[in-house]
Amino acid sequence: MKNTNSDSSADVVLIGAGIMSATLGTFLRGLQPNWQIHIYERLADVATESSDAWNNAGTGHSALCELNYTPQLKDGTIEVSKAIKIIEQFELSKQFWASLVDAGMIADPREFIRSVPHMSLVRGEADVAFLRKRYAALQQYRLFQDMLYTEDRDQISQWVPLMMQGRNTSEPIAVTWSNLGTDVNYGTLSRILINNLTNHGCQLHLQHEIIDLKQHNGRWHLTIKNLIDGTHQQVSARFVFIGAGGGSLHLLQKSGIQAGKGYGGFPVSGQWLVCKNPDIVKQHNAKVYGKASVGAPPMSVPHLDKRVINGEDALLFGPFAGFTTKFLKYGSFQDLFRTLNLANIRPMLTVGVHNFALEHYLIQQVRLSFADRMQELRTFYPEARDEDWHLAVAGNRVQVIKQDSQKGGVLQFGTELVKSADGSLAALLGASPGASTSVSIMLELLEQCFPSKVSNEWAPTMRRWIPSYGQKLEHNPALVQHVRDWTIKSLCLQTPNKQTDK
Repeated sequence: MKNTNSDSSADVVLIGAGIMSATLGTFLRGLQPNWQIHIYERLADVATESSDAWNNAGTGHSALCELNYTPQLKDGTIEVSKAIKIIEQFELSKQFWASLVDAGMIADPREFIRSVPHMSLVRGEADVAFLRKRYAALQQYRLFQDMLYTEDRDQISQWVPLMMQGRNTSEPIAVTWSNLGTDVNYGTLSRILINNLTNHGCQLHLQHEIIDLKQHNGRWHLTIKNLIDGTHQQVSARFVFIGAGGGSLHLLQKSGIQAGKGYGGFPVSGQWLVCKNPDIVKQHNAKVYGKASVGAPPMSVPHLDKRVINGEDALLFGPFAGFTTKFLKYGSFQDLFRTLNLANIRPMLTVGVHNFALEHYLIQQVRLSFADRMQELRTFYPEARDEDWHLAVAGNRVQVIKQDSQKGGVLQFGTELVKSADGSLAALLGASPGASTSVSIMLELLEQCFPSKVSNEWAPTMRRWIPSYGQKLEHNPALVQHVRDWTIKSLCLQTPNKQTDK
């Protein structure tokens, strides 16, 4: 080890320069402007892992099109509780972003968010019946009443002409459509927020890796390696957030907190089929989600998306999943193995035994040839030509594995916030819907780690930023209308236009 630089201290250390740290840092800078905040990122730029636009779907997840958020139960009913939760969470994100725009902290929201219709498309009598029931179930809730449903092929052709060209006319087909949908560049948003933070005194340290962190006398002491010159330094902090994506589990384990024991990770890689042919791209302007294959993780639900990334129009189809031992796209094949320990080996083995469908699915995905992937694309876009598409690598995700007193271990989809007993350290594990719910997750972190601050000082400011904070929008139609009118205007989004159902 090279010489250690002089020690420094901070009020808050944020590990990882992605959307989660950017969001939390923005909250804390506004709520407690006198706190000293340091951000450490091991790569050479901000938001180059999971937050990068090419490494995720860019969907403003709000359950408008994602069928896995509304499973059909054994009795035939549609369970909508998760869909309600997801759309409420994304409405929080839009309100916070709109407040930042109104405050001049985001100059042009069109740099990171744009309106794009969200659609679900299904084929075959059984799936059409499911989608019809799903639509009916969601129509009971104010938050989804702008959604449309149709089985009319002419109407579907108006919405997604590319997907109807060459399609079997005898095949039953149905869609739902909502122009409340959005496409979000979380990488650009992260860079905007972190740039604001550094302009207001926050210190950003790129190419710095956390080697160790331990608590002593009420403070966290971090050993940090400068990856440019190899030197090490010690930094102490009152509060630490581990928002390092796939790298969070290893750092959580190093912290030694009791709440982090027994967690493991199941890594899943991803790939997209990408088309940049302008003659094709201009014919499709929607995010269209289908039904997931049996055993597929939520992040692998197939969808055909119009994306605009760094000013470039493209269509993305996928993602195609695969198995890897890397927890990060720019990580190491040793990532999985260095997180194994006596506390999590049993939960991980139990999950391996009881998730054969997922393992079988991943094996199938790994074995797919380019021709196989194009054949899957043609279930969405029947006339797709090989020469118009190429394969691109997406980001890695790590699904949470945790101890279970009855089953031994469970595989958990979604995200999970893990905190120390004294609230001085928190880590975020897991994947989808992830970035879309960053504001909701960081509000939860503030409530759990700074409860007295929230109740005695911060809550009025949080309600000013987010008018629905502490309330359920679904229970307040007038508030739904108010926040949607406001966020649509501030974020330059498209006004919902209720059309005639067919």
